[in-house]
Order: sequence, then structure tokens, then C-alpha cells
Amino acid sequence: MAELPQIHSVHASQAGRVARGSRHASGRGERPSLASLVNWPFLLVIALLVAYGLLVCWSAVQGLEKYSFNRQLAGVGAGLVVMAVLWRFDYRRLANMTTALLVINVVLILLPHVPGLGTTAGMGARSWIKIGMQVQPGEFAKVTVVLFAASLLARYQGTLDDWREYCKVLGMLLIPFACIMTQPDLGTGLVYMAISAVVLVMGGAKGRYLAVTVIAGVAAIAAVFAVDEMLKYQLPDGTWEYRLLKNYQRSRLFVFLNPEADLSGDGYNLAQAKIAIGSGGLFGKGIGNATQSTHGFLPEAPTDFIFCVLAEEFGFAGVVVLIALYAALIALCLSIARGADNLFGMLIVMGTVGMWLFQILENIGMDCGLMPITGIPLPFVSYGTSFMIVNFALIGLIGSVWSHRSMQGRKAA
Repeated sequence: MAELPQIHSVHASQAGRVARGSRHASGRGERPSLASLVNWPFLLVIALLVAYGLLVCWSAVQGLEKYSFNRQLAGVGAGLVVMAVLWRFDYRRLANMTTALLVINVVLILLPHVPGLGTTAGMGARSWIKIGMQVQPGEFAKVTVVLFAASLLARYQGTLDDWREYCKVLGMLLIPFACIMTQPDLGTGLVYMAISAVVLVMGGAKGRYLAVTVIAGVAAIAAVFAVDEMLKYQLPDGTWEYRLLKNYQRSRLFVFLNPEADLSGDGYNLAQAKIAIGSGGLFGKGIGNATQSTHGFLPEAPTDFIFCVLAEEFGFAGVVVLIALYAALIALCLSIARGADNLFGMLIVMGTVGMWLFQILENIGMDCGLMPITGIPLPFVSYGTSFMIVNFALIGLIGSVWSHRSMQGRKAA
């Protein structure tokens, strides 16, 4: 691939923010002082959000042998170290590493397929590897997907108006999604798609190209269901098996469309989630008193349905606190993106914001019956060591964008 071209600074309000020049793109700018590295409002919101998440997670894992709160704490500790390192690191050194970032993405996502290394978990997805402990490489690939997408779109200096170039970019952005679907892990694949979509929009892709992509995506989904219906076959026990989509993936979609159809079967999880949320009332039942999870009615409470635990224990007031913390985090990230003095940095922040927003809306939405149920966790709240480290890594990159901004960027922020 060609090197990232030298591009010039523009005003902060312009959508196509570009790099100040080769000195910034290559990361050879002046070293920031220690005082300039600290964004106290950003760190305060993160600290409050993580503390709140740990409190809810601690309550959710009580009495469950499958989960260890100490491991969650270890994830936070490791995440803090990664965050500190990346915060100090000059992210601009990665601006021209598009090819390397794509290769890293593919290797990470395909690692579970390596014989003797990968392992199967959950609904049969081969998403984990064993290296002394179980690790999910697809989670860590979220970081490299953000960096890869930002690096790729930064090449076009905020204007992607050639149809052939757009198709080329779109094809490259779809590579991580295609790789993750070999596991298959649709939830993580959708997160990759959300990151890519936001970076495409903020990177200057033409509106009509994006509209055509959305229409083509909807048509592709319809085609998958149509082909799957034609290729289905009956098992000896009388049930039907599908070749493209797993049975549980189809049932989750049908439950979303008709949640009352089978409350004791496919609709059970959603029904219990709604009961947990509704039973919390205004101020909740109190910490440790979430009966739906402690009595085993709510499945996967510390991960997929941890929002239900929060709502049951802290009620509507607790939910408002969580949403307020998320809103503050997003607002601060947008301010950092506005102050970035190059397109690559801005796209890193916006890709991360797109990922967090999608996960927040999907996780809370699926628990309330407003979105199809997927295995997408809630940022900084759901149980998961890999997931926690990834979130802290992205915070570190955002901090790097903030700490390496120019004087013009400081005034814009």
C-alpha cells in the first residue's frame, strides 16, 4: 500500500479534518509534558463508570462458581497498565501502518482455528484460545479494527468521492467481519461493522454511496434468510437444521419479532430480563437483592444481562446514573475528537465512540426487547477480562490523541 500522503491542517469545525504534515503523521513531534497528558474530567468519568460497573458485577457474580470477581479486578488492573502505556504512546506512529494493522486483525481473529490452540465455548462458536487461561482474540481485534479503519480512511484526507475507491475501502473493511464469521461470532462482527460505518461516515464517504451500501446490506440479509430456507434439512429427531445461520441465531430474531410466542422456550430469556428490569421500580431492591439473578431465573446475568441486575438492584434511578455516565464519556470523547489536529486521530476517537454507542444501545435494547438478543456486552460493566482490557486500551488511545494535540487543537477542545 502507498504511504499516507502529506496533508495540511484545517479548522476544527470542518468534517474533513486532516493531518498537519509529515512530522505529525510520523510521530516525530515534540514530546508532551507530563502535565499535558492528564485530562482530569475524562479520567474522573472513567473512574466513576468503572467503579459503578465493578459494584454491579460483584453483586452479579455472587454464588456463581463459573465467574470470579478477582479475575474481573485483574482485568481492570491489567487494563490500567495498558491504558497508561498507550496514553503516553504517540498514536501518530501508526498512521501509515494500514497493511500491518489488517494483517494483525486477520491473525488475531483466526487464531482460534489453530489446532491445539483454539477452543469451543458458548453456542459452539470457536472464539477462544487457551494460553494458560482462556482468551478471546476477537475482543482484542476491536482495537486493531479501530486503528485499521482510521488509518485506511485517513488516506483519503476527508474526501472519499470516487466509487471505485469506495468499493475498495468497503471491501477491505469487510475483511475482519468475514474472518469473525468463520467462528462464527455475529455479535462481535456487528461491532466491527459499527466501527467501520462510523469511520466511513466521518472519513468523508459520499452520502449516496453509504445509502447504496445500506440498501445492499438489507438485501443481503434477506437473501441469506431466503437461501437458508431453501437449503434447510430435517434431522432424525424431526427438527430442522440450517446451513447458513445457526438455529439459536434465527430463534433470537424471531423472539425479537414476536416476544410472546414462546415464553417457556426461546422467549424465556427476554421474559425474565423484562421481569428483572420492571421489578426494580424507582430505586431498586438494593445491592445483592436481585432475585431474578440470584435465584437462577436470569441466564448469563454477569455478562449479557448485567443491565437487568443493575436495574433490579438500583431501579430507574440507577439506570439514569449509568446513562448519565455514558453520556458524559461520549461528550468528552467528542470534545477530544474536535480538538484532534489530524484526521487519523479524530477517526480513532470516533470509531471508538461508534463501538461504545452500538454496544450500549444493543445491550440495553436487547434486555428491554427493543433489539434482537446478541452476545454483545455492556462497556465497563459486563463481566469479562478481555473485554475490560480492550476498553481500557481504547481509552489509552483516546488519551494519546488528546495529549498529542497541537496548540490549535487545544484551543478547539
